[in-house]
Amino acid sequence: MDWTALLAIVLPTFVTFFVVIDPIGLVPFYMTLTEGQSKKAKAKIARRSVVIATVILTIFALVGKNFLELLGISLSAFRIAGGILLFLIAVEMLFEKRTERRKKNVASETDDDEAEDEDEDENRDVAVFPLAVPFLAGPGSMATIILLMSKYEGQWQTQLAIYAVMLTCLLTCFIMFRLSGKLDKIITPKVTRVATRLLGVLLAALSIEFILSGLRQSVLFT
Repeated sequence: MDWTALLAIVLPTFVTFFVVIDPIGLVPFYMTLTEGQSKKAKAKIARRSVVIATVILTIFALVGKNFLELLGISLSAFRIAGGILLFLIAVEMLFEKRTERRKKNVASETDDDEAEDEDEDENRDVAVFPLAVPFLAGPGSMATIILLMSKYEGQWQTQLAIYAVMLTCLLTCFIMFRLSGKLDKIITPKVTRVATRLLGVLLAALSIEFILSGLRQSVLFT
């Protein structure tokens, strides 16, 4: 595969993962969840959340298709379902429902922290929930990696590029988490709202492509 063809795959893939994971929108929530923690603790939380999300998405990338086959779910059906799921996420982003849902998760986690003793609170780790799951490795990103890997089944170079793009997006999240203190003045709520809505439009268009692809495949094999 030449570089032009690979770039034509990599760029939409990066946009899809970037929009679904939404590193920009996650920064305020990361700052809220790690408020009052030491720099060392914040670094540990950022690192663990990204590592856990990477492991989860890697598992779905490797055995996601086989898992679907075990359940008797066709790829065309999953493409349609995955496209609808991504479209619903896009609608949430456009109307800021996704932000509200994340705030509820953060508020729930904060309430749990306050209910614990101080010694236990120092050891409280939010890396698994809600940062790794569902913020980083949520239903949207899981569906995306399965859809993309299955779409290019047998093309190991393309699949490797897709996996590298996924890692790049997660690495971007880690970098933004680590720079969250400096980004606080730049990523204001207003900037987050504008970026979320713009990314929501892009995700809506990409989700329709998944749905159309699934419909074409289902018609082709009927």
